[in-house]
Amino acid sequence: MGTAAEPKGAETASEYLRWKKDVAQHDYTAATSYLSIRFGEIHAEKVTAELRKLPVITRRANDILRATGRTPLPLSDPGVLKDLKKVLAGQKLSPILVAESDIADGYHRLSLAYALDPYATVPLKLGGVSM
Repeated sequence: MGTAAEPKGAETASEYLRWKKDVAQHDYTAATSYLSIRFGEIHAEKVTAELRKLPVITRRANDILRATGRTPLPLSDPGVLKDLKKVLAGQKLSPILVAESDIADGYHRLSLAYALDPYATVPLKLGGVSM
């Protein structure tokens, strides 16, 4: 039941986030590029190939950040602002990719979700520590 401050049917900020059912193909390329800097090209390609096979699951934004040791980017970050514009335009965001205990792709999207609601449910593909 809504209150004077919160009318019936009011949405939380994180409810504006809409997610695609699967990861965009270009995000796998971005993940490979990032992982190749950390682990070399061959290992990065292997990890990304494994991520493609995994199902999309969900975890809370704050838990993903804690587990990966990352600090969320501020709303003023250009990449986060770009994703915020997508959300405001009604576009769906791609699930994030987590591999080797790090965010392989989707750090800006995760930071946006966290800024809107630290407990927001975020879709992701979660690869193991060693693949």
